[in-house]
Amino acid sequence: MAAKPPFSLPIFSASRVSPASPAPPGAGTLPFPARHAPLRATGGRRPRRRHEFWRSPEDQPPWARPALLGVAALAGLLYAWNITSSGLAPYYSVAARSMTESWKAFLFTAYDPTATITLDKIGGFLWPQALSARVFGFHDWALTLPQCIEGVVSVLVMYRVVRRWQGAAAGLLAAGLLTLTPVTASMFGHAIPDAALFMCLLLAVDRYQVAVGGARLRSLVWAGVWVGLAFQAKMMQGWLIVPALAIGYFVTAPVTLRTRIGHLLTSGVVLFAVSFSWVLLMTFTPKDVRPYADGSTNNSAWSMVFEYNGFSRPAENGPGGPGGPGGPATRTGPVPSTPHGPATESTAPPSTPHARKMVSLGSEKNTWYKLLTSRFTPQIGWLYPLAVLGLVHGLVLRGRRPRTDRLRGGYLMWGTWLLTTAVVLSVVDIPHTAYVAGLAPALAALAAAGAVTLWRVHRTAGNRPARLLLPLTLLAEAAWTSLIASAHPDFAPWLIPLIAVATLVAVPGLLSYGRATGCRLRPLAVTSLTATCLAMFAAPAAWSLSVLDQRYGGSSFEAHAGPGGQSAGGGAPGSAVYGGAGGASYDMSQAPLTAGQKRLLDYVRRHNGDATYTLSADGGWARSRAITHTGLPILPLGGFAGMATSVTLAEYRHLVASGQLRFALLNPSVATGGAPASETAKINAWVRSACTKIDPKAYAASPADPSLPEPLYRCSPTAGTSP
Repeated sequence: MAAKPPFSLPIFSASRVSPASPAPPGAGTLPFPARHAPLRATGGRRPRRRHEFWRSPEDQPPWARPALLGVAALAGLLYAWNITSSGLAPYYSVAARSMTESWKAFLFTAYDPTATITLDKIGGFLWPQALSARVFGFHDWALTLPQCIEGVVSVLVMYRVVRRWQGAAAGLLAAGLLTLTPVTASMFGHAIPDAALFMCLLLAVDRYQVAVGGARLRSLVWAGVWVGLAFQAKMMQGWLIVPALAIGYFVTAPVTLRTRIGHLLTSGVVLFAVSFSWVLLMTFTPKDVRPYADGSTNNSAWSMVFEYNGFSRPAENGPGGPGGPGGPATRTGPVPSTPHGPATESTAPPSTPHARKMVSLGSEKNTWYKLLTSRFTPQIGWLYPLAVLGLVHGLVLRGRRPRTDRLRGGYLMWGTWLLTTAVVLSVVDIPHTAYVAGLAPALAALAAAGAVTLWRVHRTAGNRPARLLLPLTLLAEAAWTSLIASAHPDFAPWLIPLIAVATLVAVPGLLSYGRATGCRLRPLAVTSLTATCLAMFAAPAAWSLSVLDQRYGGSSFEAHAGPGGQSAGGGAPGSAVYGGAGGASYDMSQAPLTAGQKRLLDYVRRHNGDATYTLSADGGWARSRAITHTGLPILPLGGFAGMATSVTLAEYRHLVASGQLRFALLNPSVATGGAPASETAKINAWVRSACTKIDPKAYAASPADPSLPEPLYRCSPTAGTSP
């Protein structure tokens, strides 16, 4: 009678592998099957038909596909639960509305419907949102729907790339951990730019993995295409993965050195071509037929991308940095409170023409250890110990394998991605929590690989030091999660006791299981593994599942799950109005238009004739919420920070003289004395001197309507031609 095999849990069982494969059990040794290999039933399984998507393919365990569909369903539930109340993203929702009104605005990701100025960044992340709004109408849920889809796709791709690398069990665990990462649970449920970046980077890893396994140039080129599309979503942040892919392919691809270098150079050319496509479109399109590049002072898309949004970000002063030209905008009015206390403001001399102030969403200074602070660890840091220990253990375990070893190559790629992203985020200022979501794929993959590999080693270990690895890792992970959770004792007070009890149950069980074999240990192994998973993953799961309660779901302004964040309808802090030294202000509120504001717009439309623009506005509600809620062709002045010369005084006067512009709404907070500091201030000064101020009685319910502090001016064509 044949001996029974030793016990192994289905959730950590190995994928079917070829007998000749040198990889350990469960390492997914058939990621690249022959294209025309016939389907064969194995182990009594009937071959899967094409339409039976719920059944696992032949190279995966029977439980893999149903479990994956369950994880994907959970992800879809978390991301879409509050979709009808997800809210509109300040600033970006204005551009999304403009892109639904004009295909020119769509192509150039313009801020306004008439495409006079772009966003202060590449707006590729808005293309799916704008298309959705064109189909379903402009609603917050229509803008959020593509984010939900991108999130579910990311979870499915996460499973596929980790399954190829470490087997179905690790792939399923990685998909689950990605789903239960708090910052992603909130991010994919709101119209936040990082969702598109996230999905594109995972799709790049998927193509890279195919390329590195068989040295396939076409797949590597497609990886470059996806990285280029990630650049369209979040610019240079999309390039953080490039060192990982390049090093992984250079070290692991099973071809000669010369071929590897040639493949990398070819893919790099494609990567940069796709990355620079929008910038080149802006560069070679005549400036008089395209919008002005916001974020720059010279109408240069290169300056906007690489200076304003790139290399100047780590600087404390200077162009693009806090307190310098192109940097964050000044806030007018009281400083809003944040989940971490009052927002901090850095001061700049008021006499400096380009002085700015920066409003930080957190109380931490820009320190190198910011990823370990209380602002970010509850959102992304739960798996730090497990991921790092899993990476170190994997590299040591596979250290002496051949150069082309796929398992070691996977550790090298994921580890490089994690290290590169962590270093960059530790250097630059992080204005929004969603930035740290870039750590989530590498953390989930390394944590899942570490957990599964440690379990496999523990099952087969023949000496005490090897059997201690998993229990010690469990103790480190449980202590770390308890430390993070202890900062929020009023949220899920049962969590720390649960972690403690689970740890006390798991550690003795794991140690006992390592000293015996046989099916009689099935209950002990099941109990130990269940307790281990609870001790390690209960805390991030609790934080992530809290997004089902709208109070803990975050907002379109800030991805944040759990306590201490803003509700989904909160938007930007308070009704913050941000502005630049040029005199412009920006209304970050999501509130609908007031009755007085609607009356003003109705008055302008009745008396505007055939003018191209409804009115011009240098800030406030008219160039933000008026566009969002009406789609009217408002002419915005000054850009987001108030210093962009999107319209010069001469051009403005030409618009007035030609009858394209007849009304101007001015910012009452701009000082009228002294020499104008910006082109917008010069335009305002000319409007005050050459145009006629409209009596508020003509459009307001009362002369002192508190919702209409901005003075409205009417400019006749003769005013534009007068000297």
